[in-house]
Amino acid sequence: MPDGPGTTSEPRAARGRVVALLVSGGRVGLLAVLLAVLVVVSFGLGRFSLSPETVVKILAHEIAGIGPEIGGQERAVVMNIRLPRILAALLVGAALASSGAAYQTMFRNPLVSPEVLGVAAGAGFGASVSILIGLPTAALQTISFGCGLLAAVLAVSIARLVGRGSLIILVLGGVIIGAMFNALISSAQYFANPETTLPEITFWLFGNLGRASMHSLLVPAIIIGVCLVVLYTVRWPLTVLATGDDEARSLGVNRTRIWAVTITASTLMTATAVSVAGIIGWVGLVVPHLARFAAGPSFNRMLPVTTLLGAGYLLAVDDVARTATELDLPLGILTALIGAPFFVALLARAGRQWL
Repeated sequence: MPDGPGTTSEPRAARGRVVALLVSGGRVGLLAVLLAVLVVVSFGLGRFSLSPETVVKILAHEIAGIGPEIGGQERAVVMNIRLPRILAALLVGAALASSGAAYQTMFRNPLVSPEVLGVAAGAGFGASVSILIGLPTAALQTISFGCGLLAAVLAVSIARLVGRGSLIILVLGGVIIGAMFNALISSAQYFANPETTLPEITFWLFGNLGRASMHSLLVPAIIIGVCLVVLYTVRWPLTVLATGDDEARSLGVNRTRIWAVTITASTLMTATAVSVAGIIGWVGLVVPHLARFAAGPSFNRMLPVTTLLGAGYLLAVDDVARTATELDLPLGILTALIGAPFFVALLARAGRQWL
């Protein structure tokens, strides 16, 4: 006899939802703890090594006023050198991974990355021109951010004018705009001084966190934080949209509005991340897949996991970049070296499902 109103099916479903929430919350809590441990370890890594105990004491006194003051070289290394770089790695990693997850869910395509609308190329062009004419870091970040947004606006405009909002035309528009801005980047490199400006442009385009400072991270932190909150508020409609337009329409989800919010928030985060750290590829492509393995395909459960994994992933890569050799290795090179083999393994496992 089928269950009807008042039978045990509804309490059973409610218990199932509670268990799912507890499991999801436990997973996020575990990742948060692991990320905190990684942060403490990262403070101690480098040419001037520090023990975790020393790092914790310095941070406890400087942030919460707990414990004795530890001055001298140890404090300078932790607060002035490593703290801005670690915060930048956390912000950029979380932004790229979350925007990649949002784009992949919205486009229903596991191969989509935050660079899909040409935002990274546009921001890279803005930074290249800023370096070419010798602007300070604050102006570089502002112009890079503005050019990244311009690239996204142009891609969306192409989709509206040519494809009437079609997702396929939107992707193609992003490819066109990205190619155009990449050509402009090459033009800036061509006119740059080969002994001074050209190496600086090239090094910045490879991705690096060496420019980060506490002052320069204030506005990016606010933008990324607000955009993450926005994506979290639309997590349920975006999850429904991933199941199909008919299902979303039957549940009253406004597809146009959710797409506009998702594209805006993801684009803002991508442009901000590129303006801070340069072009760092593969983070927004690889990390969302790792989050799916851990939390499942639902964007509702995947977003917090993706955010924490992205922050930890880029921080770990940056630890390798600044400790593997005496030189500060470019992050874009390392993320590509790590991401390419991973994606080959991913293709081997799930490629048939994408054909």
